[in-house]
Amino acid sequence: MTTSQESSLSLPGERGELLRALAEQRELLLITVRGITSAQAGQRTTVSELTLGGIVKHMARGEQVWTRILAEGDGELPEGMLDTGQYRMAEGETLPGLLEQYAIAARATEEAVSALPDLDTSVPLPRTPWSPPETVYWPARRILLHLIRETAQHAGHADIIREALDGASTTAQR
Repeated sequence: MTTSQESSLSLPGERGELLRALAEQRELLLITVRGITSAQAGQRTTVSELTLGGIVKHMARGEQVWTRILAEGDGELPEGMLDTGQYRMAEGETLPGLLEQYAIAARATEEAVSALPDLDTSVPLPRTPWSPPETVYWPARRILLHLIRETAQHAGHADIIREALDGASTTAQR
């Protein structure tokens, strides 16, 4: 763990609690990829297109996108936000490479949240095909809660995929 991670995760109050909750959800997701190869990370085990590597890639991209939305606060659509390729491992991608991208994204999220004046900071959301016509604003707190929910949801998906892959589960991997 880097010094910036240690300092952001040791923040007092609500900000620290939310960052620690996000870190815990990330750890649950990462447990599901312990001991597997890049080939296994790219293997489908259910009727879904999701793979363990695809989930890690999506979570890294998601944190990059939401951190940019939070840090820039300009309402612009971040590059790659709507890219459906973020859900699949591309040719030549490896699980270690994706895990490194995720770790970098996690550090950036923690640094951005640590730098905020407070969690009530209002941030305009970018326009997406599913957005209402008017600009929507979320407080930084809601963006952080969204990341926690998204990470927890995908950690559950990953647990099912891993169990179908080799019988291991998050509980058994701890």
